[in-house]
Amino acid sequence: MNTEELELLSDSKYRNYVAAVDKALKNFEYSSEWADLISALGKLNKVLQNNAKYQVVPKKLTIGKRLAQCLHPALPGGVHRKALETYEIIFKIIGPKRLAKDLFLYSSGLFPLLANAAMSVKPTLLSLYEIYYLPLGKTLKPGLQGLLTGILPGLEEGSEYYERTNTLLEKVAAAVDQSAFYSALWGSLLTSPAVRLPGITYVLAHLNRKLSMEDQLYIIGSDIELMETDVIIGKLFVTHHKGLTSLLFKELHKQILTIKWKNGFEQIINLTEIEINI
Repeated sequence: MNTEELELLSDSKYRNYVAAVDKALKNFEYSSEWADLISALGKLNKVLQNNAKYQVVPKKLTIGKRLAQCLHPALPGGVHRKALETYEIIFKIIGPKRLAKDLFLYSSGLFPLLANAAMSVKPTLLSLYEIYYLPLGKTLKPGLQGLLTGILPGLEEGSEYYERTNTLLEKVAAAVDQSAFYSALWGSLLTSPAVRLPGITYVLAHLNRKLSMEDQLYIIGSDIELMETDVIIGKLFVTHHKGLTSLLFKELHKQILTIKWKNGFEQIINLTEIEINI
């Protein structure tokens, strides 16, 4: 319980709110089938909406845990949609500053959803990202890799939501800055094999072929060592591909080696200057 919540406990109405949330959360313990979960979510939603004047949501750790459980891929789309309603209610109540602070708490359930979501669930999830995550701007950075890993599955060629997902990724890149975006993207490709194809597809689609790689160094990101690892993985991943994909990784690897050589050369110069001064 944080300081803000402790201060609110002096308010009898807030204490009643806490008790009502506790009671609503108890319903999840007695849920034995998916219809029970929808009912439990509905009761929780009602409590939250009735107390929307309080920006501090009580029992947020337990709520976050229950919502993540309700987004389990084995559950039907109806449960997922109802849980997303709860997320939206909470995001409206707490506002962007508190959402940024509790990003991991609420994102742990949301980020894995798109890859397994029913078609009827995907637009609602994308809307949450568009309406509530994008405005967070640079405060998204701590959770950026997870966010990209969660969004990239929507970048499936021929998918109904391909363009919408692509636009969302572009807006995320603009919100956090390109270098940070691509650093997180390469991190996603390194740790999550399932998103490597859509990730590489995104890079290729946004590579300006009229410019040299030197004019697009933000694509390498800020972590050269990570990027070099990903380039190696990428080479293995696209060994059966020809053309632009292979050329992309060759050029990226060339630029990485150039940057590392320059950095090493600068370090030698700095060390030499220190020795001269001594």
